[in-house]
Amino acid sequence: MTDAQETAADSSLRTTGGAPPDDGGTSDTGAPIPLLEPREGIPPVIADADALDRAVAAFAAGSGPVAVDAERASGYRYGQRAYLVQLRREGAGTALIDPVACPDLSALGEALSGAEWVLHAATQDLPCLREIGMVPTSLFDTELAGRLAGFPRVGLGAMVENVLGFVLEKGHSAVDWSTRPLPEPWLRYAALDVELLVDLRDALEKELDRQGKLEWALQEFHAIASAPPPEPRKEPWRRTSGMHKVRRRRQLAVVRELWQLRDRIAQRRDVSPGKVLSDAAIVEAALALPPNVHALAALNGFGHRVGRRQLEQWQAAVDRARALPESGLPQPGQPVTGPPPPRAWADKDPAAAARLSAARAAVTALAERLNMPQENLVSPDTVRRLCWEPPKPADADSVAAALAALGARPWQINQVTPPLVTALTGEPTDA
Repeated sequence: MTDAQETAADSSLRTTGGAPPDDGGTSDTGAPIPLLEPREGIPPVIADADALDRAVAAFAAGSGPVAVDAERASGYRYGQRAYLVQLRREGAGTALIDPVACPDLSALGEALSGAEWVLHAATQDLPCLREIGMVPTSLFDTELAGRLAGFPRVGLGAMVENVLGFVLEKGHSAVDWSTRPLPEPWLRYAALDVELLVDLRDALEKELDRQGKLEWALQEFHAIASAPPPEPRKEPWRRTSGMHKVRRRRQLAVVRELWQLRDRIAQRRDVSPGKVLSDAAIVEAALALPPNVHALAALNGFGHRVGRRQLEQWQAAVDRARALPESGLPQPGQPVTGPPPPRAWADKDPAAAARLSAARAAVTALAERLNMPQENLVSPDTVRRLCWEPPKPADADSVAAALAALGARPWQINQVTPPLVTALTGEPTDA
C-alpha cells in the first residue's frame, strides 16, 4: 500500500457516498465503492446575483483548499467558455454556479485569492475560468501530481478509485453543458467531481513527499499559476486535420478561405466549427479545387444535406482562393523559429542528430528511474533546442543556464543537467 492509499484509509478523510465517515472508501471485500450522491445532496444551481453573493460570503468564510472544476461544451459550442463552475470548500460545502447567468465571478475569485485551488488538469480549466474573472494565486493540480508520482492512469476517475477507493460515474463528461436547464443526473455528476478532490490532494501530497518529489510538484504548480495567458495561435487554419495531404500553395489558400469562413459562421451561430463544415470536407475541396457549385456538391461533405445557398457561400470562398495572385498565396510551411524537424537533422547537422539521440536516451533512462513521464521531467522541445544549439563550452553551468532560459524549473535543471552534459560532450560529469 502506498502512502497515498494509507492516507485514503485514514479515518479523518472526508469520505461519503456509500461509506460511513470512518470508512476509507473500500468495502469489506476491498472493492471500490461507487460514489452515488453528494454528501449534502445536489445543491441548487446559482443563477442570480443574490445567490452568488451568498456563495461568495460562504466560500470566503470557509477554510482550507478549495476544489474547483469547470464544465465546457466542447464539440457543441464555439470556443471553450465555461457553462458550469463547481466548487467545494470546508465550511462552505459545494456550489454549482451557472456562468451564463452569472458571467462575472471576479468577486468569487477575489474571495478565494488567498486559498489554494485544487484542480484536476488545471491547464484545461484555467483559460475558461480566467474569462469569468477567476484566477488562482496558488494551486494544486491532482492530475500533474499523479504524473509526477508515477501513477500509470491519471484521469480523475482512475485517481479517485486507485487512491481513495471510490468509483466516480463518468457518463456525462462529454455532454452538451450549454443545455438549460441542466438535467439532475448531470448536476449530480458535476457535484461529485469536486466531492473528494481535496481528499485526493491530501493523499497525493503525502505520496509526493514520501517519494521526495513534493518540492518538484510545488515548483510545477507555481509555474502553472504564474504563467501568462497563452498568445493567440498564428494561422490557426494550418491545424486543420488532414493538412499533410495539401501540398500546393493554391490548395493551401482554399483551406485558409474555407477555414476562416467556417470560423466566422461558427462564431456567429455559437456552434462548434465542426458542426458547420468538417475538416475532411475542407481538405477535400482544397485538393479538388472545384470550379463551380455543381462540382463542389459532388465532393464528400458537400452532399445533398447542404443547401444551395450554403454551397454558394463555400464555392465563393473557393473562388476567392482561386483568384488570388501568386503573391497572396500562403507559403507551404509556417515560419520556423526553432530547430528544424528532427527527421532532417541527420542531413543538416549529423553531429546535432547524434547529440539529440544521446540526449533522448539519457532523458528516457532518467525518467524511468524517477518513475515519471519523460515530458514532465523536461520538455522535448527544450531538449531539441539545447541539442541543436548547445552552449559553448557545454559544461554544467552553461547547460543549466540554457535550460533555465528555456523555461525549465530548478528541480528539472538539477535532475537533467548532468546527463545532458554527458550527451552533449560525450564525457561523464562528476555529478
